[in-house]
Amino acid sequence: MTEESLTSSHLSVAITTTEIHKTSTSTTDGKSTTSSYSFDAEFYLRLALVCMGIVGVAGNALILYALIASKQHKKHMLIVNQNALDLFSSFFLVIVYSLKLCNLRLHGVLGYWLCMIVLSECLFWCGTDGSVINLAIITIDRYLKVVHPIWSRKYLRPWVIYWAMAFAWVSSSVCNLIVVFHSSELRDGQCHSYIVFAEEWHYKIYGAWYVFSFYVVILAIFIFCYGRILVAIRRQASVMAAHGSTVSRTAEAQSNQIQSNVIKTMILVSAFYALAMLPGSVHFVLTTLNPNFTLDDATYYVIMFISFSYTNANPFIYATKFDAVRKVLIGMIPCKKNLIQPGGGSP
Repeated sequence: MTEESLTSSHLSVAITTTEIHKTSTSTTDGKSTTSSYSFDAEFYLRLALVCMGIVGVAGNALILYALIASKQHKKHMLIVNQNALDLFSSFFLVIVYSLKLCNLRLHGVLGYWLCMIVLSECLFWCGTDGSVINLAIITIDRYLKVVHPIWSRKYLRPWVIYWAMAFAWVSSSVCNLIVVFHSSELRDGQCHSYIVFAEEWHYKIYGAWYVFSFYVVILAIFIFCYGRILVAIRRQASVMAAHGSTVSRTAEAQSNQIQSNVIKTMILVSAFYALAMLPGSVHFVLTTLNPNFTLDDATYYVIMFISFSYTNANPFIYATKFDAVRKVLIGMIPCKKNLIQPGGGSP
């Protein structure tokens, strides 16, 4: 938000330094020239986001295939939902920034809806926020299964998991759609999204709510749940070492190993989330405290790049941590198949 938000109680549109650079001129030998540095930086950063989205689509689609091929999708439905949400956000990251590279001029009803639904970035924020909510649900699910196993076996039925998965999609979509229709507009052929508020305090409330809900609360859930989980695992390991037969200890050890791998994976994903989402949260805090604080487009795209590196990293983390998924992916490598075929193909 800028000075325009202070002079107009009805409308506020952020004016970035990139827009200023695009229109600024300098006189050299009596001729007026326009600086193209900011435009070039903006173009290449948008192109980098498109490439990042393509990597995210390919990675998450590959992991989804591996989860299904290894028949792990029924055991880890929430993780499948996590990849589906990341795939959704990556897909629309590609769509949105591919269109932005074209610098479209929007007009009429079609332009309005294209602005509100697509170019506003609403759809991939629906996927990203849903991914965050689903990550918190996975954390709570692991906490209940490890720390309160009897209660979880009694109450965590499949229908509860299905409702939790649906909640991640619906809640993020409803929140973003409500906000985007109250804070976006199509003006002069350009789409201005998440920055047009009727009153300045509306933006402050939204910024404070978003940072608190999607960063502070999520981190608190991670720290509490995984802290309790690690304590419970150590306690179970010490009890197993002191009691039980060799067979029962072996079976229990294998079960705990699988459970431990899942927990380690989610801790790694959660830690990376905390780092990747930090710049965006700091930006929200600064703009909430100071309405005159603005970022140029290039800096905004860098923050976006860091945030969506989390979405891109998730599938590779799963690939290295889940044995069943890793085996399917290794089996898809052509050189691995060539090494296996000669040994088993003798007459």
